[in-house]
Amino acid sequence: MRQLECFIAVGEHGSIAGAAEAMLLSPSAITGALNELERAFNSQLTIRRKAHGVLLTPSGQYVLSQARGLLHAATDLEVMAGEAGNTLRGKLSIGCYSSLAPTILTELMAEYGSRHPEVELDFFAGTQQEIHEKLMSGELDLAIAYEFTVPQGLNRTRLREAVPSVVLPADHRLAAQERIALAELVGEPMILLDVNPSRENTEMMFSAAGLTPVIRYRTTDFEVTRSMVARGMGYAILVQRPASDFSYEGLPLAVRPIHPATRNVPISMIWQASVKLSKSAEAMLDLALELHRPSPNR
Repeated sequence: MRQLECFIAVGEHGSIAGAAEAMLLSPSAITGALNELERAFNSQLTIRRKAHGVLLTPSGQYVLSQARGLLHAATDLEVMAGEAGNTLRGKLSIGCYSSLAPTILTELMAEYGSRHPEVELDFFAGTQQEIHEKLMSGELDLAIAYEFTVPQGLNRTRLREAVPSVVLPADHRLAAQERIALAELVGEPMILLDVNPSRENTEMMFSAAGLTPVIRYRTTDFEVTRSMVARGMGYAILVQRPASDFSYEGLPLAVRPIHPATRNVPISMIWQASVKLSKSAEAMLDLALELHRPSPNR
């Protein structure tokens, strides 16, 4: 019970020093209580940053939200935080790069929810930078993102590779070709998906070919980019390909591979290296590999 009280104080004050002052204890006593609590629950609840206070992991945030009412039911709290037994419980937060979310994240969440209905599942879709920041701050347990620009301090497991393609209006002069060279497009207006790592990948492709594209429009939205292409406003280079080659308006698109082939773009599950994955997070990683990792023969 004392350990839970110390943990609540740390969560409220955002630091070990603040909690120690509030509880009239030494900082070492607070640290010892946190260590014992995490050991008992078999779950990392805090991220301790020297001179920058203490952050709560998603598991820690869940424990804090329940702890006050569960001080008299510590056994139940241990089950929820530590996810003991055959049924997974607790909270799991997963992030995803926004353009990957419609084709990867939704399937993953639906399947995970059917297999582990007792886990409270939450998600965030945003830019790579936002995802990296939320992982490092402990707001997310796991995230799906491109491997480009993944900072130090994050572990990764590759799920699969995506293939960049040229996206054209259906009536474009090159739409009848099976494959398209970047040199055939370089003089035409481009619609650039201007968010990293999409922008970075496109720039590297043209640079490697010794070409400079004519960027007519810049967007930050995947579907806006496709809609502009369908309207004949330019071409685009995109990595993700929805099941239907039509824009939101129902206008047709021509999606063609690039010749010569460019390097594929790895998609990975990433998480903070210093945080031990909970059982629910491990189950999510295993499911992602089951659904999306290609077989050795592919």
